[in-house]
Amino acid sequence: MSAYRFQRNPAELADTPWRPLDRALLRWTLAHGGSPLVARLAAWTSFADGEGDTALPLAGEQAGRHGAPVLSPDELAAVRSDPLVSDGSAPAPFVLDAHDRFYLWRNHADEVAVAQQLRARREAGSSAMAADEGTVDELFGGVRSKSVARQRQAVAQVGGRRLFVLTGGPGTGKTTTVLRMLLMLQHLGPDRVPTIQVGAPTGKAAQRLVQSLRQGKQALQASLPDAWRPRLERIPDSEALTLHRMLAYDPRRNRFGRNAAHPLAADIVVVDEASMIDLALLRALLEAVRPEATLVLVGDADQLTSVAAGSVLMDVVAVMEAEGASDIVRLEHSFRAQQQLVAVNRAVRAGDAAALREAVAHAGEHARWMQVDDATQLRHELLGWIGELGRLPIRPVLPPHLAGLEEVGAERGTLALQALHALARRQLLCALREEGFGALALNDWIEQRLKQAWGVPEDRAWYPGRAVLITRNDYATRLYNGDVGLCLADAGGALRVWFETTTADGQPSARSFAPGTLPAHEGAFAITIHKSQGSEYEEVAVLLPPDPQSRILSRQLLYTGLSRARKTVLLWSSGAALDTSLTRPVRRAGGLADRLASPGEPQQLTLL
Repeated sequence: MSAYRFQRNPAELADTPWRPLDRALLRWTLAHGGSPLVARLAAWTSFADGEGDTALPLAGEQAGRHGAPVLSPDELAAVRSDPLVSDGSAPAPFVLDAHDRFYLWRNHADEVAVAQQLRARREAGSSAMAADEGTVDELFGGVRSKSVARQRQAVAQVGGRRLFVLTGGPGTGKTTTVLRMLLMLQHLGPDRVPTIQVGAPTGKAAQRLVQSLRQGKQALQASLPDAWRPRLERIPDSEALTLHRMLAYDPRRNRFGRNAAHPLAADIVVVDEASMIDLALLRALLEAVRPEATLVLVGDADQLTSVAAGSVLMDVVAVMEAEGASDIVRLEHSFRAQQQLVAVNRAVRAGDAAALREAVAHAGEHARWMQVDDATQLRHELLGWIGELGRLPIRPVLPPHLAGLEEVGAERGTLALQALHALARRQLLCALREEGFGALALNDWIEQRLKQAWGVPEDRAWYPGRAVLITRNDYATRLYNGDVGLCLADAGGALRVWFETTTADGQPSARSFAPGTLPAHEGAFAITIHKSQGSEYEEVAVLLPPDPQSRILSRQLLYTGLSRARKTVLLWSSGAALDTSLTRPVRRAGGLADRLASPGEPQQLTLL
């Protein structure tokens, strides 16, 4: 029998939410000479990092986040004198900065580097190359209405910049504005043809960017003067890379192949869905874009922030807008047909409960709030939702595959594409992934009811009409995390899973895979709000957990879910959960905004 006994170190608090990783860092700190106080702070900071914070505030209004201790002046002094803690001017495992924020070294290094590089880009840019109104008129067909005023501003002011930020909600015309900005940058740039590279944080977002660029180019083609059309053709729309692929990420070494020593060759780099970028990824991007190149960040700063640490787009936009800077434009006018939803989204952005209820009341059939306090009420609402879902034309019988008959193949693809578009009319979005109000459990429940309605055996995994969501990027099949597929059968009963794609000439199409060849996937009749970022649906049901104390609830989560709807939105929540969401904006702890607004922190040494 073993004589070893494993006992908890006295520094390990038993009633904390620490993960095994956080406790391991506590033990590492103690083993390397750190005090018990610093070891506990290390564990709390590691936990905060997992929650999206880049630092742990030890004093001030934000102190005590996640249940961490608020330190006395004597304790702060003891932490500063600890051999494992630096002020950031020298390498150390931990940093306590002048604002009493406690960092893991890597987060502090990333934050300082990002702030320095963003400031350098802004200072290197010049507004002297702003375009004249006549040239802007050419790109907008002479339209000077209020609805395009912000778009015209962005196109006129992008020239000469090394950094430009374009933000705005869905339906505000970000893609068409980017296209015109790229035309203007080519017009004002050097005599040689500039190289343009486009990308996004995720594979699905990159795929959507390509589709949007192709559609936008087709829409602009007819309205542009002939002289601009060659420049429009140069804007890439064949492939948009994920940022990790663009930066040549090597997972075995956890390094990016593209960096300051081996930068991207592009003269202009456009990154869409920038709200998904975390602090470390933004640092890698900034280091890889040549100093003389133009970086355009595009995204909705009011959406959910990145999964990893940091809220970089939110911080950057807040600082630039507070300055009244000319290298940022926020698009406000929505071109969506259902203007009632604009008022709903605006009220959520402002966190105004009274305005939201008024907007919903005036939206008629386009926005409704149903109070859902428990599982019984949820099932009642779901039964009606499932009934409408089951009546969608998402189970067409495809003609059998016949080799060599292209017209039959085209007909199969057309029918599959129509079914995919029908599926996209309605989507249930859940705040949670797990538990009874989570996407996984509700998708299973929806599938059970649909099988009963369609006469499908309960134990059959694959059947016509099953919707699936890809959960892992697979570059071999070009299926990406977030792609939605639909299982369909042909006249002979053979099953294939179909996904929307785009042809070389920019036309929507569909391609299919055998069910057993798909990468990791799960059901798609209910998905999380996080997974829906960048997507739009005709009708959306947004489900919040009824418990107002749920940590998942936030204003950004609610806004992201509701703003996915193009025509109709249903909100299923308790009154208390709705109020909590509106009054709880995401405020991740960190110092990036402070460093951008007031530089002057100690300069760190480079730690390779």
